[in-house]
Amino acid sequence: MAGRYRQIYFTPDVLAAQERYVGRAQPISDPPERDPLTAEEMEFIARRDSFYLATVNADGWPYLQHRGGAPGFLKVRSPHQLAFADYKGNRQLLSTGNLARNERVALFLMDYPRQERLKLLGHARVEDARDHPELVAELASPEERAKVERIFLIDLISFDWNCSQYITPRYTEAELEAVLAPLQERIAELEAKVATHKH
Repeated sequence: MAGRYRQIYFTPDVLAAQERYVGRAQPISDPPERDPLTAEEMEFIARRDSFYLATVNADGWPYLQHRGGAPGFLKVRSPHQLAFADYKGNRQLLSTGNLARNERVALFLMDYPRQERLKLLGHARVEDARDHPELVAELASPEERAKVERIFLIDLISFDWNCSQYITPRYTEAELEAVLAPLQERIAELEAKVATHKH
């Protein structure tokens, strides 16, 4: 767990819970203002085709939204910043509205086949795509036909890797196709041999 992440989340209430249920509170060192992403985190983010975005509304209620796209649609612009294009959708704009009041966000990124997960904390802002054609050009996915309406820019504060325990492996169609393709080819070869011997 990165130092700043630990400092943010290990509140007095959390430390008290650790004392009660674990027997001791985990120490908090003097962390930097921000924990920059390393090559490991950046490579992991570049492979993701989805993530979960948490915001908080004006009444203090958390809101969790799933975001998906082509692998790498969540762009690493630097060790301290992520960005993604927001397309025309269901018109509710819950995350966008929440961020107008509270810029804090948490992102949860999963790699189900490898049983890995990365949590990110940051401050996000939403920019109107009409005012930033250069960002649209940088972030828009060529595969996506919908119109980019907004740009999300996330200034990262810290991150944490979770252990793999209790992550159920799940696979996308593309991942399954890659695994099954050689098996299907072998089945086709064997069926052809069987058909030859029948004649």
